Amino acid sequence: MAANAKATNVNPDTMDLKDIPKKNKTKFRHWIPFYIMGLPGMLYLIINNYLPMFGLQIAFKKFNYSQGIWGSKWCGLSNFEYLFSSDQAFRITRNTILYNLAFIVLGMVFGVAVAILVNEVISKAAKRFYQTVILLPYLMSMVIIAYLVFAYLSPSTGLFNSIITSLGGEGVDWYREKAYWPFILIFVQQWKSIGFGMVLYLSSIVGISKEYYEAAQIDGATKWQQIRKITLPLLKPTIITLLILNCGNIFRSDFGLFYQVPMNQGTLYAVTDTIDTFVYRGLMVKPNMAMSSAAGFYQSIVGFICIVTVNGIIRKVSKENAMF
Repeated sequence: MAANAKATNVNPDTMDLKDIPKKNKTKFRHWIPFYIMGLPGMLYLIINNYLPMFGLQIAFKKFNYSQGIWGSKWCGLSNFEYLFSSDQAFRITRNTILYNLAFIVLGMVFGVAVAILVNEVISKAAKRFYQTVILLPYLMSMVIIAYLVFAYLSPSTGLFNSIITSLGGEGVDWYREKAYWPFILIFVQQWKSIGFGMVLYLSSIVGISKEYYEAAQIDGATKWQQIRKITLPLLKPTIITLLILNCGNIFRSDFGLFYQVPMNQGTLYAVTDTIDTFVYRGLMVKPNMAMSSAAGFYQSIVGFICIVTVNGIIRKVSKENAMF
């Protein structure tokens, strides 16, 4: 410390902000443009993610629009009884968790597989074409997708029933048969979202140095061996990060997928009803913002616990791949 003070002619006993070397000030000025560039994103994060947290107290109040948030009376955990006291609580919780587990596992497998296949396409024009076609469903509204599904499954004019009847079979009333819908919903969700997963994994694959593959080719490695020994291990951090983030939403569901695609058919609730659709229907019958806030609060808390738990497990298995 004395040597540093002597080199900069600064007395360590009387050092203050004025004695900070000009080099540090110049370094700070260098980063100012980057701070300004990140300012819009920070403002969006604060406005969209942090300011609404002020309204979390609505979940514990008997909310009255005329009295506002502060004027409404506290009611403890009574708003949460709407979810847990219902005889349908087990059903909606089961559907939400099981569907999300299927989406996470299949999305990871198919996303990685499609990204690897697209990356192996040599022609740049063909690669762009495949990327666009695969990503296109992700950009479509769930309302449009619901009507596309209806075009295939309509009992009277649907394509599937037309094919079945033309072959001498009897048409199926798809919107009343519960057995088919777990497979239909999983297929539709994968078809719609696989393009987004492909883009995420493909961006990581493109960042892998070609020198690894060239060295493997010199050693006589086959294409499958290159994928197994180079691509997949280097994709591991991306896969783990997305796994942790997806586990945080395991108690949430795509409202459009579970409400609009089955056309809100009551006969299918046993296999299509989730926490989000159940709360929505409850609010349509008895509008209550406090109940909706309680459901959102419950889903957020469970999602946070899932993220911390999964990250803790990953940290024990592979500490360098954990998020925190």
